Amino acid sequence: MADKLFSSDTEGIKKLVELNSNLRQEIAKVIVGQEAVITDVLVSIFSQGHCLLIGVPGLAKTLLVNTVAQVLSLTYNRIQFTPDLMPSDITGIEILDENRQFKFIKGPLFANIILADEINRTPPKTQSALLEAMQERAVTVSGKRYPLDDPFFVLATQNPIEQEGTYPLPEAQLDRFMFSIMLGYPELREEIEIVKSTTADYEPVLSKIISGKDIIEYQHLIKRIPVTDTVLHFAVKLASSSRPGTANASSDINNYIAWGAGPRASQYLITGAKAFAALNGKFSPDIDDVIAVAPAVLRHRIVKNYKAEAEGISIDEIIKRMLLKNN
Repeated sequence: MADKLFSSDTEGIKKLVELNSNLRQEIAKVIVGQEAVITDVLVSIFSQGHCLLIGVPGLAKTLLVNTVAQVLSLTYNRIQFTPDLMPSDITGIEILDENRQFKFIKGPLFANIILADEINRTPPKTQSALLEAMQERAVTVSGKRYPLDDPFFVLATQNPIEQEGTYPLPEAQLDRFMFSIMLGYPELREEIEIVKSTTADYEPVLSKIISGKDIIEYQHLIKRIPVTDTVLHFAVKLASSSRPGTANASSDINNYIAWGAGPRASQYLITGAKAFAALNGKFSPDIDDVIAVAPAVLRHRIVKNYKAEAEGISIDEIIKRMLLKNN
């Protein structure tokens, strides 16, 4: 087709590297630092995955999502999750119009990028409505199915230090997130730059780098990237080694883990490695690319037991030991 972005997958990956650089330059006009976080968000978008962003208030989680939506030319809605939020508040409702005909009024889920702010503050019924949207990329209202916009991404935020009045996300919903991304405090030089830019009378102008239609084409390119049996075996073995009581489980896993990652982790390890490799100009992922995405893929899929809690051992420490053992 004449309007295709690239004539071959090789050319497509070269264009994706240039696109990655341009996207980062635009995002850096607003977001200072957070390089690893931006990488994970871009990897998930080009992998058709959803992200859970975990960090204390004030780390620019909302600003990051809004900025990414702008540079990607995508529609964006922010939903503030609260205890009184109902499923219809996010999916939409049917009303009787002036002709006494039922008319569907779309809710805020009908956008390309959804920021689900403080997702754990809403009851399970509303979380399940979001789960359907994440899994099926559609919502059901009054027995009718309404497909969501394509591309469609959910980027949810969660505050790790304030758990009063929250509803822990069920494991089934956590598993639908491709990545769980931890946001840390900025370094001193970064915080100085943040304060300098946000207290001045300056409003950065962001350029739109790519359209939603082009993002879909790059997503298909990522899917076509070949993976060697060695890399595939490493990813599957890594995920299976997180399951206590199995052949690949280490003593750390058997001692400190109650539940390990399921097969979806293996799928996301490969998909994420493909996207990570392509964004860095590789035509096929290697084991290092799997390792690069492993913490974000695994940290919300592994459940610690009481012994790990008592000894103060974190999930990230356990994942680090897993990677050392399997590499």
